[in-house]
Order: sequence, then structure tokens, then C-alpha cells
Amino acid sequence: MTASVLARPGSAPRTVLALLLLTLGALLSGCGVNNVPTYEEKAKAAWAEVQNQYQRRADLIPNLVETVKGFAAQERDVLTAVVEARAKATQTTIDASQLTDPAAVQRFQAAQDELSGTLSRLLVTVERYPDLKSNANFLALQSQLEGTENRIAVSRRDYIEAVQVYNTELRTIPGRWIAAILYSDAKPMQVFEASVGASTPPAISFAK
Repeated sequence: MTASVLARPGSAPRTVLALLLLTLGALLSGCGVNNVPTYEEKAKAAWAEVQNQYQRRADLIPNLVETVKGFAAQERDVLTAVVEARAKATQTTIDASQLTDPAAVQRFQAAQDELSGTLSRLLVTVERYPDLKSNANFLALQSQLEGTENRIAVSRRDYIEAVQVYNTELRTIPGRWIAAILYSDAKPMQVFEASVGASTPPAISFAK
């Protein structure tokens, strides 16, 4: 034996072990060992976008209410309902860790649906006020609300698709096996289901 080999008697076994680990890692990566956490993070990111878009809508409502109040202060019942529904919706929040809890997701959805309903009633009320419908600030809000409702619909669709991919991975092989061994805390997420009529954004038309 040479002096270098004598100085490092365990070098060959360690090298072989390292190569085996690298090979095993490559094989595991190829068989989808990282799919569960990857799909989970995508679903969480999609949910964050859903929340962002609902918050965008909530941020528009105070200006909407003030504008309506300036032309139709007598519609206080509708205005109050919108303000209260907005407060409830903004207070009913869930983080990514609660997406596996059906009750939490349902509470969030119910609060947003209630706000959608009151907002629709307010917009119907606007039809009785031609001056309000032609107001420049109101027309600007029309464009912003339309865009926001469209973004909400898109973000909800993307979230549903991301959750379906993640949940399918947890329920099919080999994802089911990999999750049981490596990600035992992974649970199916709840789909944000549209309630009756919620798939259609509130009608926002202030044209004469």
C-alpha cells in the first residue's frame, strides 16, 4: 500500500457511500419525491393571490360608499349593509395553515359572498341616480371594480386548479406513498367552491 492510502484508510468506502447517496437522491428526485411540498407551496401561493384580490376589492369599497353617499345619502340602509359586510369580510381571514380546515374556508367564503351580495344591491340602487352614474369618480370606480372582479374570478380558478393537483398527488401512487413516508403532516386542502350565483361577478354598469 502507498503512504497516501495508509493515511486515509476509510476514503474509498466514504467515496462509494457519497456516490450512492447522490445516485439515490437523483433517483428519488426523478420519481417525484418533491412533488408533495412543491404542489403544496403552489396551492398556498394561489390562495395568497385570492386573498390579495379580495383585499383589493375591499380597499375600493370605502371610496365607493362615500361617492354614493354624496348623491344618495337616503340609501343609508344599503350603504350600512355594505360597510358592515366589508368589515366582516376583512376581519374573517385565514392563513395557509388553515386551508385544510373546511370550517375556516367556509367562514371566509361566506363572509366574501355576503359582501358580494350587498355590493350587488348597492349597484342596483345606483340605477335610480343618473347624476351618480355619470359622475367621473364613479366611472373610475366602475373600471376598477370590473377589473377586480375579473381578477378575483381568475385567482379563484387558479387556486382550485392548484389544490386539485396537490390533492391528487396525495391520493395517488406514488405520491400517496411518498407523503406517508416523508410528509406525514400533509393533508388535503379545501377547494374554494363558488356558491350559487357567485361564479358571475356583480353586474357593474353605470351607463345611462
